[in-house]
Amino acid sequence: MKKIIVIGGGAAGMMAAAAAAEKGIKVTLYEKNEKLGKKLFITGKGRCNLTNACDMEEIFRNVVTNPKFLYSAFYGFDNQAVMNWFEKAGCPVKTERGGRVFPVSDHSSDVIAALERQMRKRKVDIRLHTEVESLTIREGRITGVGLKGGKKEEGDAVIMATGGLAYPSTGSDGDGYRMAAEKGHTIKETFPSLVPFNIQEKWCRSLQGLSLKNVKVFLAAKDKKPFYEGFGEMLFTHFGVSGPLILSASSYYRKKCKRGKAALRLDLKPALTPEQLDRRLLRDFEANKNKQFKNSLGGLFPSKLIPVMVELSGIDGEKKIHEITKEERLHFAYIIKNMEMTVTGTRDYAEAVITQGGICVKEVNPSTMESKLIKGLYFAGEILDTDALTGGFNLQIAWSTGYQAGICAAGKENGDLNEL
Repeated sequence: MKKIIVIGGGAAGMMAAAAAAEKGIKVTLYEKNEKLGKKLFITGKGRCNLTNACDMEEIFRNVVTNPKFLYSAFYGFDNQAVMNWFEKAGCPVKTERGGRVFPVSDHSSDVIAALERQMRKRKVDIRLHTEVESLTIREGRITGVGLKGGKKEEGDAVIMATGGLAYPSTGSDGDGYRMAAEKGHTIKETFPSLVPFNIQEKWCRSLQGLSLKNVKVFLAAKDKKPFYEGFGEMLFTHFGVSGPLILSASSYYRKKCKRGKAALRLDLKPALTPEQLDRRLLRDFEANKNKQFKNSLGGLFPSKLIPVMVELSGIDGEKKIHEITKEERLHFAYIIKNMEMTVTGTRDYAEAVITQGGICVKEVNPSTMESKLIKGLYFAGEILDTDALTGGFNLQIAWSTGYQAGICAAGKENGDLNEL
């Protein structure tokens, strides 16, 4: 009987093992942790945003790196197929704002349990506390793996689903990159992604804990056109800024700036044009004309933000509203729609949701996930040089590439996982 080895018990690895074992193929999954799905357990703040219910075109638009490579995998096992799979595996799902799909229970443990049940039902041999250290190749073909401690295990195919470098506390140490590189694969430079920004300006620290909704951000290399803009929610922290809007912006930061500085521009009133905002200020100023400037902004901003806006405006906070000149008012309106911060870099992998970079996709067959360099070696999930924005899109990559690798490693390129 054909034997398949899966390295890694995360989202992609578990799906690959379930897919490969579905028609009776002998599958052994090796996981160095004490339990399966350690990173999956903490995703979506423990709720596990397992995919997105939008149409496939929208899913492709949310893939940041190498979307064309994922065409076959996505259409072979799309978001609807993922939702059906988990429903039939005993994990009912629900769709929330922005198309985000979660288990009805709001517990990521139920997603992991569904995957484990399907693997055990299909007789996958799950080996916990077992670390794979090397790949065994003979005449350009994979023949097995070497375990920590020196033991060798033979296999007809090996699926590498070892993850990246994000959340190292879950066991993500980049070992898969090392093993693949040792056998000739190119590793595209890796960076933390979906990660908060460090900000240079000291006033930013004074806003720690302040959350802003319905704001717009623009990210640009210094003195250049913005390469990212987005609308949503963000958070000020003790080191800079975070929140969904910032995490998405970080996906583009490394590609455009590497490790250089960037300008992060914040529009606090995106629903208003500059002209509408000026009219709003005129109304507010008229209603508060005898108040001090610093005491007249409660209708515009959260209280914590007011001292910073006064400072950035350059207007003396003690000044009476009726004394403010037209030029000062127009400059203040400009600051409201162009609150600028300097990004000095991102936080590290410990705070990153995913890794950007990885196995060069030019060396992987997109229809099968098999290595073009080594027969019988397959890749799935975060180890590949593919990544997406927040909203369930990165887990969709894991499910689709895991499924594709599993059925193709098993020799069934048109497998069917709907018969649970």
